[in-house]
Amino acid sequence: MKDTVKSKIVVIARILLGLVFVFSGYVKAVDPLGSTYKIQDYMAAMGLDFFAPIALVIGIGLAALEFLIGVCLVLGTNIKSTSILAILMMCFMTPLTLWIAIADPVSDCGCFGDALVISNWQTFWKNIVLFALAVLVYKWREYSPKLFSDRTEWLIAICAGSFSILLSIYCYFNLPIIDFRPYKNGTDIIKSMEVPEGAEEDQFETILVYEKDGVQQEFSLENYPKDDSTWTFVDSKHKLIKKGFEPPIHDFSMEHPDDGDITEEVLNKEGYTFLMVCYRVEKALTNKRKEINDIYQYAQEHGYGFYCMTATGLETDEMKEFKNEMGHNAEGGGYPFVNTDEITLKTIVRSNPGLVLIKNGVVVNKWSNKNLPKFNTPLEQSQMGEVQQPNEWGMVTMSVIAFLVVIAIVFAIDWLISSISKKKGK
Repeated sequence: MKDTVKSKIVVIARILLGLVFVFSGYVKAVDPLGSTYKIQDYMAAMGLDFFAPIALVIGIGLAALEFLIGVCLVLGTNIKSTSILAILMMCFMTPLTLWIAIADPVSDCGCFGDALVISNWQTFWKNIVLFALAVLVYKWREYSPKLFSDRTEWLIAICAGSFSILLSIYCYFNLPIIDFRPYKNGTDIIKSMEVPEGAEEDQFETILVYEKDGVQQEFSLENYPKDDSTWTFVDSKHKLIKKGFEPPIHDFSMEHPDDGDITEEVLNKEGYTFLMVCYRVEKALTNKRKEINDIYQYAQEHGYGFYCMTATGLETDEMKEFKNEMGHNAEGGGYPFVNTDEITLKTIVRSNPGLVLIKNGVVVNKWSNKNLPKFNTPLEQSQMGEVQQPNEWGMVTMSVIAFLVVIAIVFAIDWLISSISKKKGK
């Protein structure tokens, strides 16, 4: 094969491989808590819960590594090192995703965060393709044109890793700059929970377990030994064989200790309702207790609803301790608590606690614990009472432009240094 053909092939391969790594690393970086939750799911499935405390660090590091590899591959820098790193990652991820596809311990791999959810088997085959591309790039690396000096190449790698880490830190303390989840601002929760008439339903297969001579065997409804008394019925189970329609929001609920399920009451309430989300009160920050209690008092004064949603048991010691720390009684808290599924709460807002404002069941805005606002005027007369649509793609574009500007500056400085060195050498 001619060198020019190999050069074209390897350039296309490394750019394709690099773009996948850039995308994967970027969407993880903008949602570090989402990556943390997914890593914790993996650890729980593999019995490695003792690593859970460092899941956030692992998530931020993995995003930075993927983004760094992707940028270097796209720009054609550090080809040998980055292709080796890509191969090593695929050596780890490919068997892991094969196990996930077979055992199905988690619903999706989370390789592209919530930006692009693909099945476990699709993930495995995707990794096979990426593995092949990485091997090809490494094998034909000498045919890839070199565009930058060695010094510039390493500076680009450092900038890429640093950019990803800083982006993750910003989104961790604030909120993801782009929200891929079903509870983004402007979402009508009620409509998002509806199942269209005639929508396809889940299809299940009934499995019957019988035992004979100490050996258990599974049967279907068509072939089970109904007329053979030598078999003893043991158990029956249902296996999902085809997934039906599932609405974007299918697990939102609010269970009040006295009033029971108040989901419809809250979502259908005319006007505004504040939802303070603490997926686990024992893990929640309490440094903004005054601000939260002030918001509750504001809601009381203006006739708005206010609920604290948590997965922690409402009568547990952890809940009692949390209420004491938040000054629930002493400082005029007194807001009602309701139970909601933990995964749902983690999906609603990436902060513990986080604040969500809804109106007539529609998400108006969300705030992290760090950025809790001050409310003074009635929401009906304030811009804060209108649905806030953040310019997500504008922020993404600005962050990408900022990164490219830094890369351009690095290249220009290195080129200038090289030019001066050459002149002095003459």
